[in-house]
Amino acid sequence: MAGYVLHLTEQENMILSAAVVRRLIEGGNGDAALLYLAIVRSRGSSTSEKLREELRWGEEQLRRAESALHRMGLVALPGRESAPNGPLPPPDEPATPEYSREDVMQKLESDADFSRLLREVERKLGRLTDPSVKKLLGLYENLGLPADVVYLLVNHCIARRAEQFGTGRLPTMREIEKEGYAWARRELFSAEAANRYLRDEQEKRRRFPDYMAVLQLGGRAAAPSEARYLSAWAEMGFPPETVAVAYDKTVLHCHEFKWPYCNGILKKWHEKGLHTPDEVRAENAAPKPKSGGKNAWMREYD
Repeated sequence: MAGYVLHLTEQENMILSAAVVRRLIEGGNGDAALLYLAIVRSRGSSTSEKLREELRWGEEQLRRAESALHRMGLVALPGRESAPNGPLPPPDEPATPEYSREDVMQKLESDADFSRLLREVERKLGRLTDPSVKKLLGLYENLGLPADVVYLLVNHCIARRAEQFGTGRLPTMREIEKEGYAWARRELFSAEAANRYLRDEQEKRRRFPDYMAVLQLGGRAAAPSEARYLSAWAEMGFPPETVAVAYDKTVLHCHEFKWPYCNGILKKWHEKGLHTPDEVRAENAAPKPKSGGKNAWMREYD
């Protein structure tokens, strides 16, 4: 046959990254591939029982397919250590294929979307070196991020760099590549998903100046490592007033502000469902069991 025609509506489409597809093909296990598609379609929410019913499998067939996916590093199974192949490449350890100059030229000639993407990215970043073009191709082809998603990614990195260091400071392709791997892990394989993620991130970042102010760090933008803490606190739903209470407790105990210690306090409050200053005060006012010696209170936030 010359090729295949897929009869799928837009609503039925599911996008898998090139890295995932490569592992499924190299694994050579049809049941594992079918199970992975069922898991992706349910966004990981289906139980083993539901998957068996959907696939019309017995328990043993499902167990073998699960084990195969685990060995490929595509799923984590409770009670098991990391798969031999390890997880998919983490954001800070990309595994981009070694593209040759001929590979790049062939892609530019045969793929209008990639050719257009390169032109638009160079309008934003300036002329790219050969290694940078190969990184861009890796995001597009190896990770499977569509051209419009890669363009959103590049603009996001430009805006973030300008926020941190001022207008005119552009991100490197290495920085963009790392963020691209993070997007792939979040399965941002459509413009809709990417824009939704960016809106959520923008909403969280609106709280950063207020957080920085109560931490006595106002007047400057948060550094990338600081921003990760602030983003987590915003995602947990803490108002600045509660962060101020955690800051006070941190300085009282450590005699200076320490990000990990303050984060530990807020994480414990979040686990207990305490998010407002009133809820924290009510918890602190509740009678505590007498145990652990006279200095037990000091270990509460260690």
